[in-house]
Amino acid sequence: MKALIALATGIFAMIASSAHAAPARPAVQHYGKPVLNGQPLPFSEAVRVGDIVYLSGQLGRGADGKLPDGIEAQTRQTLDNIGATLKLAAVGYADVFHCTVMLSDMANWPAMNKVYVTYFPEGKRPARSAFGANGLALGALVEIECQAYAGKK
Repeated sequence: MKALIALATGIFAMIASSAHAAPARPAVQHYGKPVLNGQPLPFSEAVRVGDIVYLSGQLGRGADGKLPDGIEAQTRQTLDNIGATLKLAAVGYADVFHCTVMLSDMANWPAMNKVYVTYFPEGKRPARSAFGANGLALGALVEIECQAYAGKK
C-alpha cells in the first residue's frame, strides 16, 4: 500500500511540475511584420492558432524587394520566403500539410512544379490546390500560401 501511495504521489508531482514547466502560450500568435517600400503591410506573415500555423500568401520578392525574372526563379524565391516564415513560427517544410498555389498563367504550372517538388520530400508532399488568377500583387507570376502543423511545439 505504501508503494502505491508513493507511486501516486510521484505521478501527481510529475504532472503538476510539467503543467507548470512551460508558460501558457497565447491562443493566437502573430509572426512577422511584412513591409513594402518601407511601409508596413496590413497583415501578418503567419498566424498560429492552436496547433496550426497559417501563412499569408508569399510572393517571390528578394531581399531587394524585387521579383526575379521567370517563373522558376520566382517560385524558388517564394518557397525560400515561405521557409523563412516557417522558421519564425518554429516549424519547417516537413510540417506543411497544405498549400494553395496561384499562378498568373496556368501555362507556368509545369515549370512551377519543377521547382516546387524540390522543397518537399517525395511521399510527404502537402495536399495542394492550384489555380490561375487574373493578376497577382506586384505583377508576380506565382503566389503560394500554406498551412503547417505546429503540434505541441
